[in-house]
Amino acid sequence: MSTPSDDDALSWAGDATDATLVGQTPVAAPKKKAAPAAEVPAAGTEVAPGWRVVGGPKAEAVAVSTGSTQMSSVLLLVHGILAGVYLLYMIGWLFSMGTLLFDGADPLTTSMTSIGKIFAVLAPALWFGTTLWNTRHSGSLRWRIIALIAGAIVLAPIPFLLGVR
Repeated sequence: MSTPSDDDALSWAGDATDATLVGQTPVAAPKKKAAPAAEVPAAGTEVAPGWRVVGGPKAEAVAVSTGSTQMSSVLLLVHGILAGVYLLYMIGWLFSMGTLLFDGADPLTTSMTSIGKIFAVLAPALWFGTTLWNTRHSGSLRWRIIALIAGAIVLAPIPFLLGVR
């Protein structure tokens, strides 16, 4: 059994040691298997052994071609204000539907009225989410803003604003 020397602490197992060290002979590094074709880095990229390049130029080209640009501060502010308006509309519809009492003649009428109340409260959130989803690929944000403003006009909680109980 060999005794460890002080120089053993300066090297990793399998590394080729420096031949200039006193009292040591160079050790050949073990041969490594060739990396699979999927893990071969693209030309011009330097990757540490065991790592692989993900994305690359093709992923950047796709991001540029889809038109993913950052929204301006003004448009971001308008989106935030409209989101707040839609949240207030949901609260207004919740209060006005909570005070509305309806005694239906049959269970079908009563259940349909309850479902209508639920959709009245959820309509602003559904409009906002649907508008954002349907205009996510548009080149211009003009149609998104127009649709959000139209929804803010159409979905106003009139019973709450008029104080109808």
